[in-house]
Amino acid sequence: MSKNPLCVIITGSASGLGAATAALWARGGARIVVNYSKSQKEADATAEACRKAGAAEVLVVQGDVSRDDDCRKIVAAAAKWGRLDVLVNNAATTKHVPHHDLAGLSADEFQRIYAVNTVGAFQMIRAARSLLEAGAKVSERSAAIVNVSSVAAISGPSSSIAYSASKGALNAMTLPLARALAPSIRVNTICPDYIDTPWFTKTRGEKAAREVRNAVEASSPLKLVPTAEDIAHLVCFLASPESSSMTGECVRIDAGLHLIT
Repeated sequence: MSKNPLCVIITGSASGLGAATAALWARGGARIVVNYSKSQKEADATAEACRKAGAAEVLVVQGDVSRDDDCRKIVAAAAKWGRLDVLVNNAATTKHVPHHDLAGLSADEFQRIYAVNTVGAFQMIRAARSLLEAGAKVSERSAAIVNVSSVAAISGPSSSIAYSASKGALNAMTLPLARALAPSIRVNTICPDYIDTPWFTKTRGEKAAREVRNAVEASSPLKLVPTAEDIAHLVCFLASPESSSMTGECVRIDAGLHLIT
């Protein structure tokens, strides 16, 4: 095990993409903060899987990123390591509302989606900045922030207008943050399309999830549905030395679906 294992915070990592990303870093012996908002059982299971995979240390921290105090609490858990190398802003929320149904989103719901998806990422970055800068000094290369956005930010189709808008704002925020935090910290964003995770089944039911999965596979030029681990590999790349010349980028990963629209 490395004397200086990678120190990572992944928000919203109880399941799905966050859990898959944690699992990849665990295999390399990283120290990982697993964050959850509601699902402690899933977070504990993710943490245990990471320990078995070889993580140097795993901390499980409850926190809602829409609350600044919770963001500071999540980051404080990693303070004992003296540094952070990577922050992944993965936590997100939405409400499924057809775009034509303008009455289907209340102001409170719109603001809640923004509070988690956009403001939450900003608050996490602000809270983690000093530890990330410390990580850059230790490793003698830039620390990394990876924001998880969506193709909804680029092309619009999504679970709701509020979700698309919140992810568009996250993309826009990537550029000024990359400028402001360089050279100590790199900031990049990924924009996946549909990911084959249990989340869609939980929110829409098995029948709808199966229909969407089949439709994506049939229409994708690559004839596949990306898994959480597929996307996690891109997250890990953007946080690795191999991408040390990249900052301020929004990278789409959608199995080629944008080629047909």
